Amino acid sequence: MRKIAKSATPAILALLLQALPALADEAADATEPPVINGCGLWPHTQCRGADLRHANLAGRNLAGADFSGARLARADLRGANLAGANFDGADLTAARLNKAAAPTATFRGARLVGADLEFARLFRADFSQADLRGANLEAAKLNYAWFRGARLVDANLQEAKMFSVNLRDADLTGAYRRFAVFQEADFEGCTGCPTDW
Repeated sequence: MRKIAKSATPAILALLLQALPALADEAADATEPPVINGCGLWPHTQCRGADLRHANLAGRNLAGADFSGARLARADLRGANLAGANFDGADLTAARLNKAAAPTATFRGARLVGADLEFARLFRADFSQADLRGANLEAAKLNYAWFRGARLVDANLQEAKMFSVNLRDADLTGAYRRFAVFQEADFEGCTGCPTDW
């Protein structure tokens, strides 16, 4: 028995020594931040016009990132930190932004048709001229956000908190507004906005 153990020990050691470089490479890969189509996924990244369609960005810290003009259709941004990020002119069609934290983020002229922003925290976000047709903003926190000239046609605004929101020239035709709060909102020129606030 001891002869077998003694002869097997050098063979096992040789195998382990051969495997060490591969294990070291895997460990190095695990610590490097991921890159998708040339776009680094870290705070303040510059990904203007990047193709991130269907990308899994869930839970990522992308604070201050520049995604202006990027293609993010059907991207998964659930629970991501998007504070101060720039999505101006980006395509976020059917993107999943549930529970995303995006205070002061800008979505000016962005396409968010059918996007899911349920429970998202969007304080002071700017959606001016954005297309949010059929978007789900249920229970989203939108205090002090700007929707100037935005299209929220058929959007779900149920239980959305919209304190001091700018809805000038916005279109809320057909939007579902049950239990939504529009306290001190600016409705000047708004189509489909509530008249009892």
